[in-house]
Amino acid sequence: MAKAHQIVVWTWGIRNTFRSLVAILTTILVVSAIYLTQDAGQACEQRVVSSDSIPKCDLFFGKWVFDNESYPLYKEQQCTFMSDQLACEKFGRKDLNYQNWRWKPHHCDLPRFNATALLERLRNKRLVFVGDSLNRGQWVSMVCLVESVVPRSLKFMHTLANGSLNIFKAIEYNATIEFYWAPLLVESNSDDPVNHRVPERTVRIKAIEKHAKYWTDADILIFNTYLWWRRPVMNVLWGSFGDPDGVYKGVEMLRVYEMALRTWSDWVEVHVNSNKTQMFFVSMSPTHERAEEWGGAVGENCYTEKEQIAKEGYWGKGSDPKMMQLVEKVLEDLRTRGSNVQMLNITQLTEYRKEGHPSIYKKQWEPLTEEQISDPRTYADCIHWCLPGVPDVWNELLYAHIFHQ
Repeated sequence: MAKAHQIVVWTWGIRNTFRSLVAILTTILVVSAIYLTQDAGQACEQRVVSSDSIPKCDLFFGKWVFDNESYPLYKEQQCTFMSDQLACEKFGRKDLNYQNWRWKPHHCDLPRFNATALLERLRNKRLVFVGDSLNRGQWVSMVCLVESVVPRSLKFMHTLANGSLNIFKAIEYNATIEFYWAPLLVESNSDDPVNHRVPERTVRIKAIEKHAKYWTDADILIFNTYLWWRRPVMNVLWGSFGDPDGVYKGVEMLRVYEMALRTWSDWVEVHVNSNKTQMFFVSMSPTHERAEEWGGAVGENCYTEKEQIAKEGYWGKGSDPKMMQLVEKVLEDLRTRGSNVQMLNITQLTEYRKEGHPSIYKKQWEPLTEEQISDPRTYADCIHWCLPGVPDVWNELLYAHIFHQ
């Protein structure tokens, strides 16, 4: 009987041990499965982030990488429609490294710009840039990027609207890439494409149709407006220019800027079908007019600069966060109303490029004074950008969003 009892106890012990082993093995398998699933999920997430998928990668935060094999994307001398305001090599610049920088987002790569693919996308369509001379520079860049694949006999440039509307046409594709001069988007006394430098800048804050009628049927719209607002107070006109009964009032700039953006956004909501038209708003293009902001000598600017700003997150005083926040607020409000305008946030990545400006290497539209000649810093252009150069990257970002939004 004792022996039988020992056998039962021994058998029970084996069963308990077996069950314990099974439980331990089951636990190990479950934990391993969870770990492997998480690891696979992370690997999958990494693969997604490393792709060209726009929603998974913030294209606007990264670093500049020197690349003299793939860049520049075109040669300055070979661009038929290059602007003398942006042709720095033509006007004597010798250090050309500014042409060889590629933008590398932190978690992915920008898709390679394909001129033929873009022209196919634009077949029977209009791509229109609207804004100031920075947007015009981006337009020139875009024309230079695509025109090399179009035979000379199948492309041309012409102007309309008293010179305000410049149109590049690729005949084979029946596609146009256009620029419309409207530096403040709404009507102003700076709307003449040539004679727009006036001492008292005035805007008709509720008037936009005079300009907007030239954009209404565009298929892709790219807007900007910033530098022309940089003054403490703007003159606002209620009425028409030349109307003796018009009412003028000086208003704090940020308030006027918001009013103009609201007028523009109301026009977008009413007149643009966002199911048909892709719309973009380009953020502020930084200036580099005070070298002390990046550690240079007081009184210096971008003149003679040959290197980028190395400090990640650098933000100069030439960029106004409050104005950028206003744009973001207006675009968000538009989205709630069913109109999608995407922000091309070029500001931070462009802040680093103090060496990319024309400086003194451009056509001078007015004779230089003896004082200017004796001190080139005084007439260095630290606002616009040499081409090939920074605006080509803006267009690579635009290209990515056109194809992957």
